[in-house]
Amino acid sequence: MSAASRAEAPAFVAKTKVGRITDFVDERVGGSGILREFGRKVFPDHWSFMFGEVALYSFVILLLSGTFLTFFFDPSMAETHYDGSYLPLKNVEMSVAYSTSLDISFDVRGGLFMRQVHHWAALLFVASIAVHMLRVFFTGAFRKPREMNWVVGSVLLILAMAAGFTGYSLPDDLLSGNGLRIIDGVMKAIPVVGTYISFFFFGGEFPGTAVIGRLYMLHILLVPALILLMIVLHLFMVVVHKHTQYPGPGRNDGNVVGYPLGPVYAAKAGGFFFIVFGVIALMAGFFTINPIWNYGPYDPSPVSAGTQPDWYIGFVDGALRLMPGVIGDFQFEYVVFGYTLTLNVLLPALVPAGILFTVMFMYPWIESWITKDTREHHVLDRPRNAPTRTAIGVAGFVWYCVMWAAAGSDLIATHFRVSLNDVTYWLRALFFIGPVIAFMVAKRVALALQRKDREIALHGRETGRIVRLPHGEFIEVHAPLDEYKRYKLVGFESPAPLPAVANDHGIVTRKEKQRAFLSKWFFEDRVAPATPAELEAAHGHPAHPAVEAGQESKSLSH
Repeated sequence: MSAASRAEAPAFVAKTKVGRITDFVDERVGGSGILREFGRKVFPDHWSFMFGEVALYSFVILLLSGTFLTFFFDPSMAETHYDGSYLPLKNVEMSVAYSTSLDISFDVRGGLFMRQVHHWAALLFVASIAVHMLRVFFTGAFRKPREMNWVVGSVLLILAMAAGFTGYSLPDDLLSGNGLRIIDGVMKAIPVVGTYISFFFFGGEFPGTAVIGRLYMLHILLVPALILLMIVLHLFMVVVHKHTQYPGPGRNDGNVVGYPLGPVYAAKAGGFFFIVFGVIALMAGFFTINPIWNYGPYDPSPVSAGTQPDWYIGFVDGALRLMPGVIGDFQFEYVVFGYTLTLNVLLPALVPAGILFTVMFMYPWIESWITKDTREHHVLDRPRNAPTRTAIGVAGFVWYCVMWAAAGSDLIATHFRVSLNDVTYWLRALFFIGPVIAFMVAKRVALALQRKDREIALHGRETGRIVRLPHGEFIEVHAPLDEYKRYKLVGFESPAPLPAVANDHGIVTRKEKQRAFLSKWFFEDRVAPATPAELEAAHGHPAHPAVEAGQESKSLSH
């Protein structure tokens, strides 16, 4: 055989068995290039970015603990008599699903611990996604080119809530059964097709004989698969778009200041995973959650008092509690073409959630249309520097919290010994005026903080030291800021309202007029950052008389 026909010898031959296996896999998969590129990705260092990591690690813990529980749980609604270790329910008739849930809690070694790990991880998963979304909103991280990643995050939040509700309903105890009873009522309130949807979902008239098995398939197969898909899409877009960063010297939309993924953040991420796991394990070991043995098996006839769903579904239950049955002589229930239209169930169950998630999905494009800002943004805003956006977020948050608090209106009344009707009336009032008050207060606070930042940038930090000048005047000594802190206070954009612009035909359309009106509302109250000329003038004159005299007129424009 000639030398030309022989294969070329490899440039590198690993000396260890592990190295040879790694080279074998790499030559066929090409993983080293992927790891090399991904490992060089730079991530900024800020504590608020950890909320996304908490969500990811909680999901991993959910998969591990859920796999363990799957080995012992039987999602059957067949009737049986309990014969386990929990004596108060001995020989009580119940479903197989509830019986095996009790067996996991009392007869499977480590079963109760794993149940509680799973439940606490689920609560933390939804909470960390929600807080992460709030951080993204208030800092403007949803702007171009991350609009679709914001949509993916919103879908993840909905899927997390769906996963939590389907899992919460599986034990078939009295508490979860009451939750399913509410879902049945909402389904039947849908005009024309509601009863058919309920009949199909429950496998017959509520509670049926098939709903637990169907929820089980959704909980362990479909919903986790969709969540995993959304997480992959989210991480893919984070890598493609590069990470956002907070403003600071040397940071702009063309770079990322931080540390590479490998080895710095790989080591941090590994350690942080075990911290999250340890916190969840401590909560599962020391704090009881969802003690299903106290509730008993589900029976459609009784409805227990003082029951609330898990916190992330509470806003729907609260909206239902706030909705009045009648207002004077006005009824919310009608018969239209032989179909009963129950608005006092349909409206609170669907409209608030529909408004909340519709605005959430559409907001990046709404703000982009109002501001006409089509640039890429990789540097985040401080919430105070976007006062209207911050006020909108606070108003939405308060609106959600009012509905969430209403889900515990009975407990508020009993614990504080006040009238349940008074609690309901106050919460109904806050449902409408609470977001308005929150918007105004949050915007005023943001503008006040901006004015304070401007004052500190121009005059320095107050020291509390009072000195007397040679001519007898008393002044307070201000300590100058370092360049990094000063940059945070002056390095931001403060857009002015954009007036309506005529189109190519010289016509100002109604849509453009609406945009100009919203732009004026969005940017009319603003505090402009200190200019270099103002900073130079202020720092050159310790008493700052010229700057102080005209500061308010220059800072606040209407």
